Amino acid sequence: MTHKVGPKGQVVIPKAMRNQLGLEPGDEVVFTLDRRGVHVAPARSSRSLRGAFRGLDLVGALEADRRSEPR
Repeated sequence: MTHKVGPKGQVVIPKAMRNQLGLEPGDEVVFTLDRRGVHVAPARSSRSLRGAFRGLDLVGALEADRRSEPR
């Protein structure tokens, strides 16, 4: 899927993608650039992440991951 860049550097995010990302008018997005290209993601505040990892044993998962790595 290709789109043209407008005179002010704007591009339109296709509706299907906006829906998948849950983007609504006025929402902010984050642009990142790497060797593969430009990536766009919703800018979620840290407040929206509150409780996202509740009940997960993150330390245990990290320790298990490190144990599984070859030495």
